[in-house]
Amino acid sequence: MAYDKQALIDQLSTLTIMELADLIDGLKETWGVTAAVAVSGGGAAAAAPVEEKTEFDVVLIDAGSSKINVIKEIRAITGLGLKEAKDLSEKGGALKEGVSKDDAEKMKAQLEAAGARVELK
Repeated sequence: MAYDKQALIDQLSTLTIMELADLIDGLKETWGVTAAVAVSGGGAAAAAPVEEKTEFDVVLIDAGSSKINVIKEIRAITGLGLKEAKDLSEKGGALKEGVSKDDAEKMKAQLEAAGARVELK
């Protein structure tokens, strides 16, 4: 028996969630498939799409041994004064919040080149 793939897809797309659940139960009974196999076989179709994160926080973990260079980079990134940048380099914490991925990666690269340990959250 030949099947029309597109016709089958079209027919399945018209089913409600309850009808799909009933169909899955029927297939399990007919073919003796366990729930684990059914989930792994159809998991990609059933999985909800994961939203990609668009905003990141740049967090200073450790200023490292070259604090002067790190302070300069903190000042360039944040626009803080010398004292505020020095305090931030000593205690760590969020430098920028809600920045784009590209900007966050750029800031992280700048700070790591200066000797700091940085994390994106």
